[in-house]
Amino acid sequence: MKLLVIGGGPGGYVAAIRGAQLGAEVTLIEKEYLGGTCLNVGCIPTKALLHTAELYEEAKHGAEYGVIAEPKLDFAKAQVKKQAVVNQLVNGVKGLMSANKIKVIMGAAAFTGKNSVKVNNKTIQFDKAIIATGSIPAKPPIPGIDAKQCIDSTGALALEKVPKIMVIIGGGVIGVEMATVYATMGCKITIVEMLDAILPMMDRELTGIIRKKLESKGVTILTGAKVLSLEDKGAFAIVNVEAKNGNKTLQAEKVLVSVGRRINTEVLQLAKADIHHDRGRIPVDDKQQTNVPNIYAIGDCTGGCMLAHVASVQGEIAAENALGYVVAYDGKTNPTCVYTSPEFAGVGLTEEQVKEQELEYTVGRFPLAANGKSLIMGGDGLIKIIAGKNYGEILGIHMVGPRATDLIAEGSLAVGTESTLDEIINTIHAHPTVGEAVREAALSAEKRAIHIPNR
Repeated sequence: MKLLVIGGGPGGYVAAIRGAQLGAEVTLIEKEYLGGTCLNVGCIPTKALLHTAELYEEAKHGAEYGVIAEPKLDFAKAQVKKQAVVNQLVNGVKGLMSANKIKVIMGAAAFTGKNSVKVNNKTIQFDKAIIATGSIPAKPPIPGIDAKQCIDSTGALALEKVPKIMVIIGGGVIGVEMATVYATMGCKITIVEMLDAILPMMDRELTGIIRKKLESKGVTILTGAKVLSLEDKGAFAIVNVEAKNGNKTLQAEKVLVSVGRRINTEVLQLAKADIHHDRGRIPVDDKQQTNVPNIYAIGDCTGGCMLAHVASVQGEIAAENALGYVVAYDGKTNPTCVYTSPEFAGVGLTEEQVKEQELEYTVGRFPLAANGKSLIMGGDGLIKIIAGKNYGEILGIHMVGPRATDLIAEGSLAVGTESTLDEIINTIHAHPTVGEAVREAALSAEKRAIHIPNR
């Protein structure tokens, strides 16, 4: 069976590997670079720069731990290290393609029918296809948005030096992560967010903690505000903002536009394969199948949750269904992670969502100021567990603190297996770890926490 995968990002290359494992003759088409946005100009390079920022911050406060140093930031070396990590991982993907005997074609694919595409003026036939073309940064219709000082997330990762002043349009995940990087490195940051909170889809109690942390780094956060226009003034830009307490005029060396991403399916010519779409978004069922039975779609191009790990799981599911298995995607265990300082992660329902659904619930909270390992690491934060009132089933777990993005795996497992508070409490957690705070939060929900007063 000939399986064609269009797009070599974290969804596409995983789908290709899974298809090859199941015996398909796989061809993968990628128009720019293997690994896609996430590996080349997204998740991985961002986290590499965040790690540099974390090391720099720790070194500045090393004296508290008896390590005396006067750190100096070499941003050029940080960029070299970032690219080395990216290159190693890209080469790893190339090696996996070879090891799984997947044919890789560099070029842009366009459908010519329900069983064929054209790439580099060559027609390729397939039995089944998986579309994994991802998304690209959105550009809002703001007058002056094309000023040379404006950059997107890709541009923010490729800067040759740390700007002195940056305005970030958008307080979502990309905006706050970039604010964390550059504020730590000495840049004066202002975030302009239209909604009334940064990270608006996350648990509101915990986003308040992140806001305070960013503000403690000198970041100015304007919520309920919008950019009216931008003006190119040569060495800097003027950003005109409508804010709650009156209009503001901000000056910035760089303006990062991070207002979300848009579907990347324009060049596919979906109509020639009779694939239904809504302004480029490809609807799929829980098997990742489009309206055309032999064509599947995964990841960002479906308009769902735009996260790399979601695309990867959907890639496995699409490949398995294409090869005759029957598997369905269930996103309830999908965690959202934000690599701020401290980290932020959540899975399941937020307290706001529980209230909207009018569910009876209980909440357990455990402050990481009462956790030994967090104190040792110089971090603080909060673990929050939301559980059903009658049976104690875990509805959501949300956390701000050291290594929260690693710890959230326990939350995903709890939500996925419909675990209860008792089952978390009865699971012995190692000491001293940040993870034992998850158990303490579960204890708190039952008013039996050990290391904090119960109220």
